[in-house]
Amino acid sequence: MSRVLIAVLAIVGVVSLGGCGTDTSPKSHFVSDADGGGPLTAYTASSRQGVIVADPSQNESGRYFIEFRARYALSYGHSYVVFGRANEAGEMINPEVAGLHPTSYNASVYMLGHVVPVPAETGASDGDLEEEYRSSSWRVMLNEAQYNKVVAYIRTLQKSSPVWNGAVYNCNAFVADIARYMGYKTPPILLRPQLFNTKLREMNTRPGAAVDSS
Repeated sequence: MSRVLIAVLAIVGVVSLGGCGTDTSPKSHFVSDADGGGPLTAYTASSRQGVIVADPSQNESGRYFIEFRARYALSYGHSYVVFGRANEAGEMINPEVAGLHPTSYNASVYMLGHVVPVPAETGASDGDLEEEYRSSSWRVMLNEAQYNKVVAYIRTLQKSSPVWNGAVYNCNAFVADIARYMGYKTPPILLRPQLFNTKLREMNTRPGAAVDSS
């Protein structure tokens, strides 16, 4: 076995085990509202159904959101963000996806990407919006000004992220950049995506967690 292959397998193993083993069953949908400022509180999506929004105009046009999401995959999973508007029932209206992943689905390219950077894409990948693959999600509701500010940053980040590396700048790192821009604390990027996403929510919705909803 070549030294390069051994190095690839070793790094893949470290990244895969960074999340303490295998993924668990799908986590609940969690939602937070950043419009009020101050520390965020996370609610399960089902508990928020039917909640009346204070601003009537938001009811008419749909509310804006950034959703941090993780999904299952044949590897250790994938982290990304979904953003757009949602109606009163919480259903997404023409959502967009941003996430960092290799341009090729070839397994050899994916493995090589744990040693050296490989060309990347920053849009949607197969399964991102399919509920059966969702492993964890945290949706943050924003007003229009907040939303536009974050989306502008996402567009800039997409243009400046041409490569993917599983150990240095992976899908978690891409999502972490967005989260930090929003003022949130972020967990280590070598966690499995499901655990990364869960930790991200927990770190920023505990009492006293610092957020910037300006």
